[in-house]
Amino acid sequence: MGSQIVDNSQKPHVVCVPYPAQGHINPMMKVAKLLHARGFHVTFVNTVYNHNRFLRSRGSNALEGLPSFRFESIPDGLPETDMDATQDITALCESTMKNCLAPFRELLQRINSRDDVPPVSCIVSDGCMSFTLDVAEELGVPEVLFWTTSGCAFLAYLHFYLFIEKGLSPLKDESYLTKEYLDKTVIDFIPTMKNLKLKDIPSFIRTTNPDDVMIKFALRETERAKRASAIILNTFDDLEHDVVHAMQSILPPVYSVGPLHLLANREIEEGGDVNREEVEAVVRELMDGEKGKKMRQKALEWQSLARGATEHKLGSSVVNFETVVSKFLLRQKSQD
Repeated sequence: MGSQIVDNSQKPHVVCVPYPAQGHINPMMKVAKLLHARGFHVTFVNTVYNHNRFLRSRGSNALEGLPSFRFESIPDGLPETDMDATQDITALCESTMKNCLAPFRELLQRINSRDDVPPVSCIVSDGCMSFTLDVAEELGVPEVLFWTTSGCAFLAYLHFYLFIEKGLSPLKDESYLTKEYLDKTVIDFIPTMKNLKLKDIPSFIRTTNPDDVMIKFALRETERAKRASAIILNTFDDLEHDVVHAMQSILPPVYSVGPLHLLANREIEEGGDVNREEVEAVVRELMDGEKGKKMRQKALEWQSLARGATEHKLGSSVVNFETVVSKFLLRQKSQD
């Protein structure tokens, strides 16, 4: 899928920077592999913490990679630990935001000083790692931000500032965290998203702390997203076309390129903790009754649409991915 680049003397070099959590690393790896298949030299940048976790779990050779697919690491700024689990998300967001710019800049300077790899020509970074934009601008190379959330969730994040302006966040006190309040509070100011209640919005918004780190982080990262060359989302047009279209007036070009596990022709990777009783309840609902029948039918319809977006050369996600590659990632370096 897509034409490969054959002139190695002009080989493009993409640096891929995931947010350091499994749900972000896995889809970024799929993007990296898709770009590698199109002839890009890839440098995949983990945090030192996750780099060491991979080595401990998979052996000392696990991250050696191919000559044209290499792994590097930068510190995340948190205290060193041998804990084998995802770090505290709040602490991680605050630390990466404050501490990762300098080591990332130094890493790219080292890469560009080497004569055994092509110079860095573009960056694909997680939307939550926007410090990379500063380095892209310094180097004069394009950067595509990859938001791994759904389009709906990202659009909600983009409107968090309105929750604050309207007095909906922070909540006045913990009594507002009741199911009754969250169910009855209507959210009608996010374009294209109808019949929303406060309970439907990403949970970060439900805080009583006026200095909440995650709210400030979301506001900062969504504002900085406007500086990207383009933005890609792990969704597809038939599922969230209206949502993606609503973003186009406030952001750089936005492209749906998913589902990535289909685009990369890979099996779905599963992980995370799920309450057993919740799973059993959902399974019973799917297996029994008319509602389950309708849900199964709808799932099959969406599966068919997802495959249509990813498995044909004219599928929307295939076309969008090729557009991002040709229009942005292969763009000539800025001379400014």
